[in-house]
Amino acid sequence: MTALNPFDAASVLQAFGPYVLAGIALLVFIESGVLFPFLPGDSLLVTAAILSDPLGIAAWQVALVASLAALAGDQVGFWLGRRFGRRLFRDDARLLTTARLAEAEAFFARWGGLSLVVGRFVPIVRTYVPLVAGAADMPYRRFLVWNAVGAVGWSCAMTLVGVLLGGIPFVAHNIDVLVIVIVAVSVLPVVIAAVRRRRRAARAAEETGA
Repeated sequence: MTALNPFDAASVLQAFGPYVLAGIALLVFIESGVLFPFLPGDSLLVTAAILSDPLGIAAWQVALVASLAALAGDQVGFWLGRRFGRRLFRDDARLLTTARLAEAEAFFARWGGLSLVVGRFVPIVRTYVPLVAGAADMPYRRFLVWNAVGAVGWSCAMTLVGVLLGGIPFVAHNIDVLVIVIVAVSVLPVVIAAVRRRRRAARAAEETGA
């Protein structure tokens, strides 16, 4: 089995060997429902679609498996939120920080049910939005509909991007560069939100000190 480099989607996929579909399902599920947001979700699906032939799988299988895993993972996040709510988060936690929860809550307050679709395309946010939906007592049937749309839409979109890019020779031979670009683009909204939050905090501190 190939040595695993968690920051290299191609390495992760190859390390799973014949169990690559199960591996994709596991990582997408963990990122979606076990409150561990730092996994290569977007780049994993795009890379899997590009490398589908060498990996011995089909692009439609990637989309199907990822859709089911994302749907199942979000169910876990929703029920964790409904059962425990904000008690899972602390200011000094490494992963479950109140700052990340606040971002997800603001995102949910802005987009409502649509946040389960839009948030799917934003790393970190997609991990916490289902939990916030549960904590906010969102009706389960409504959650399930939006969750299904988001899970299937995201999985199919990322897989389709991989299929389209896989037909470009330069991309097919420079997957590492592509993965870096995908990660940078997908994380950009999170970075922008963090910068805005710091600016608001700095402005508030200045006004308080004035």
